[in-house]
Amino acid sequence: MKIAVIAHLKFPIGQPYLGGLEMHTHHLAGALRARGHRVTLFASEGSDPALVPNPVCPPTGDALGDPVACERIERAELAAYERIMEAVARGGFDIVHNNSLHDLPLRASHTLPVPMTTALHTPPFESLAEGVRAAKPGMIFAAVSPSLAQEWQPLVPDARVIGNGIDLSTFAFSPKADPAGYVFWSGRIVPEKGTHLAIDAARRAGIPLRFAGPQPNPRYWNEWIAPRLGADAAYVGHLSHRELAHQLGGARAAIVSPRWEEPFGLVVAEALACGTPVAAFGRG
Repeated sequence: MKIAVIAHLKFPIGQPYLGGLEMHTHHLAGALRARGHRVTLFASEGSDPALVPNPVCPPTGDALGDPVACERIERAELAAYERIMEAVARGGFDIVHNNSLHDLPLRASHTLPVPMTTALHTPPFESLAEGVRAAKPGMIFAAVSPSLAQEWQPLVPDARVIGNGIDLSTFAFSPKADPAGYVFWSGRIVPEKGTHLAIDAARRAGIPLRFAGPQPNPRYWNEWIAPRLGADAAYVGHLSHRELAHQLGGARAAIVSPRWEEPFGLVVAEALACGTPVAAFGRG
């Protein structure tokens, strides 16, 4: 089949991943190509060349509340998705997989002569919900977990549940913990992931913590994370999945500290695949 995969444009589709959505898109496009399909990945510049992506714009990033930057980003993203949908409409594809978080592909689905399916990766927010309401009738929606499908149920009563997956050749079982006896936290270092709470919990328990992930929110890092760093709370960087699996496999436990309702929670699956117990908040 000839398949169009529409990514979100805030960050490149490649390692080290900014988050689960980038990983999902990367694995999806790569696995479809490996099965012999002709895949065109519409993504931001800097995405993995192995996927032979169609780069449509520089990464739009996250303005973190700057109103001027937000407006500029919104215009750039809208123009980029308009170009994507024009290219998809004339591209002779058999099917379109919408993996973005923007409403424009949903609104423009009426212009496509072929089916489009949309993956729901986040709880409903205003612009995406409006896009779902405006989508071409009969579109197939897939949610990454039963809880997320339940959140979307008022708008998408028949969403299919297709859970996120991980690469078990990378996140392989590790039978023994590292003698250093540390616990491990990974993810985007942002307030909703509760990195500072993981540091505090490990410190109160008297167990050294290593943590990894990107730092998209400098203010959170400077005010909440940097003051907590020490010999018992070490930042080990933004890691590739192979490096991440090594750290997870050696940990006594994985700390999972969400302050919001995670749509899936990939770190739990990654830790358990490595044979590492999970200590987590009872949410998300």
